[in-house]
Amino acid sequence: MPVINSYVKKVSAIILAGGYSMRMKQFKPLLPMGDSTVIENTINVFRNSGVWDITVVIGFRANDLAVLLDRIGVKWAYNKNYSEGMYLSVLAGVCSLPANTDGFFLLPADMPLVKHETIEELVWVYNSTEYDIIYPTYKGRRGHPPLISSKLFPAIKNWDGSGGLRALLSQYQKVATQVEVSDENILNDMDTPKDYINLCKLFRGLQKRAAMK
Repeated sequence: MPVINSYVKKVSAIILAGGYSMRMKQFKPLLPMGDSTVIENTINVFRNSGVWDITVVIGFRANDLAVLLDRIGVKWAYNKNYSEGMYLSVLAGVCSLPANTDGFFLLPADMPLVKHETIEELVWVYNSTEYDIIYPTYKGRRGHPPLISSKLFPAIKNWDGSGGLRALLSQYQKVATQVEVSDENILNDMDTPKDYINLCKLFRGLQKRAAMK
């Protein structure tokens, strides 16, 4: 049963942007989207939700991303082993979090359309219950970003990476819950040029609807 806490937990965000973008054949974080870039829109997923402690994990084309992130005032962590898989980027991000972090969101850089209402709802559930992992779902399908308690930091830091973070988190189902949200964008990433075109169309539609309000 939910337990209402008087203490408001400190929540951070880690955005993973260290990969090669091989299937896209262009560097996804720096692709244009609206008046800015994919990575800037992904950052705004959290800024628009009141989550300001954000770390972007960089690797491939690190210098290009670092220049942009410094300009917009976003922290970054460099994963020198980015070619060895995503888990090491997760680890680099977790190791960079402030000591007083109670929990963190984890979101790939290529998911820039998650609604701020989704983030706010997950934070509310995290503050209102004792669950250590909060997964958003859309029509029963789990998506991103999960919200993960700092209680799992030791396990993350000691994990050998086998099967990635998903394999590790699967061991903690008893302390996890799912929150059904009205946000299909928790499932929408952009691995291919077709995905990118579709997300840009969705983005333009969201902008038009926002302008009409």
